[in-house]
Amino acid sequence: MQEGVLITAPISDHFDGRRFFNPTGAHGQPFSAVPRMLREPRTPWPKEIPVREVAPPAPGDAAAAITFIGHSTFLVQTPSGHLITDPVYAMHAGPVGRFGPRRVRRPAVAFDDLPRISTVLLSHNHYDHCDLRTLAALRERFQPHVITPVGNARLLRSAGITQAEELDWWGESAAAPFRVVLTPAQHFSARTPFDRNRGLWGGFVVSAGPIRIFFAGDTGYAPHFRDVRARCGVVDIALLPIGAYEPRWFMKDMHMNPAEAVQAHEDLGSPRSIAMHFGTFQLTTEGIDEPVRALGAALDSRGIAREKFRALEFGETVFVGEPLIVHFAGP
Repeated sequence: MQEGVLITAPISDHFDGRRFFNPTGAHGQPFSAVPRMLREPRTPWPKEIPVREVAPPAPGDAAAAITFIGHSTFLVQTPSGHLITDPVYAMHAGPVGRFGPRRVRRPAVAFDDLPRISTVLLSHNHYDHCDLRTLAALRERFQPHVITPVGNARLLRSAGITQAEELDWWGESAAAPFRVVLTPAQHFSARTPFDRNRGLWGGFVVSAGPIRIFFAGDTGYAPHFRDVRARCGVVDIALLPIGAYEPRWFMKDMHMNPAEAVQAHEDLGSPRSIAMHFGTFQLTTEGIDEPVRALGAALDSRGIAREKFRALEFGETVFVGEPLIVHFAGP
């Protein structure tokens, strides 16, 4: 998206007519700070961790079956239709070929094993969340309806994706087979050094039959989690990011650490939460196992049972229904 492209959105507490911004005033570090961040000591990650691919189980009598594919990609199967969040099957999170962080764990569900996808939830345009080749492959195979924050449809059209519905914060989809509301997040957008904040970012609340699922997208910790609870009600299960948070001087505004993710879990009042955004691409300096270890420590320090906020195994499925959690199925 180039500097002169007109964005069709009303002036608001997060849009000034040209660019989007966070109402909290958080703006993160400028692009010029990236070289300093890259000089920070990094805990080495393995080059590859094997993942056993799984065929995702059908939801059966459950209201939804949620399978962790990797990073921020979940398959959510419901009786009304199946959706996928921030689908990325690329081996590198970058603009071309081998440029960008390399995938350490492969997707736990093979692309050819995906069931029919009716809906794609796309939270924002960063490469580790918005992979145009994966989106084009989904278009070719399923012709899904893509729901994304305002300002991103032009990018999708460049990949031949025309069935894209743009929403502003608190907007509701008019075409999804289930109720989908776009919720705020504290983040930013950019595909190049020249298009910062020309597209909006956000999360989603999906109402699938009797349950509500919250997909937070990419976000720092901020009051919007309490706003989601106030406006959408208590969600039954929340998908919350826990990784890519060090060094804090660089990442704090834009990515929660595990302790902040636990606070978000409490703000939402969710009976259960599932971790995401960890163990797939090394985007920052912490070790590959540190987010999950720190999540457990944060839960223990608050006296919250660890089963209330879990990091699923890659390929693991949680079945959600009545009662709320039916059971987990490992890869």
